[in-house]
Amino acid sequence: MSRDSWPLDPDGVWREVLTTEFASGRPGLFLDRDGVIVEEVTYLHRVEDISLMPGIADLILAANRASVPVVVVTNQSGVGRGLYGWDDFAAVQDEIARKLAERGAFWNAVYASPFPPGDWPMRKPKPGMLLAGARALALDLASSWILGDRATDMAAGRRAGIAGGFFIGAGYDEGEVDRALGHGDEMFTVERIATPGAAVARLAILSGA
Repeated sequence: MSRDSWPLDPDGVWREVLTTEFASGRPGLFLDRDGVIVEEVTYLHRVEDISLMPGIADLILAANRASVPVVVVTNQSGVGRGLYGWDDFAAVQDEIARKLAERGAFWNAVYASPFPPGDWPMRKPKPGMLLAGARALALDLASSWILGDRATDMAAGRRAGIAGGFFIGAGYDEGEVDRALGHGDEMFTVERIATPGAAVARLAILSGA
């Protein structure tokens, strides 16, 4: 993707909508990127450091086949901190998309926030990116789900009013795990899973149930 085609809004948020050909009111599948789609690498910005997470291609492909829109929502504070640029982000995105395409899988929209931690509406744990994706793709938030590896992902999902989240907590301390699971209640389900692929059998929205 060339610099001229970067889908940045006036606030500097990456808003890339690739497909909108869905019936209105469908559930969506929101995915964090680092630690969910790809293995966690601190401030990932080099294509040679990309490794897909186990089962993620199967999960995204299942969503594609069920006509469930896949929306990537990722905090990328490395951009705002000047550690890497949108050109690096775009190159990483292109390579991840290529690796997924080898398995027949693809995402439908990408939202990336460049802001450092703070009170930013378009940075998780705020729900702004999820709400923007829901508006763009006419999603039914109440039946949508999120996969994340941080408590902030679960918080964003809960604040957006979606059905629940799957927390991939491998490698984090129990404090982070407790914070993530603590967002679950009768209105927002939180389940802990080992890998993204484990969500395939647990998500009714992927089977039409």
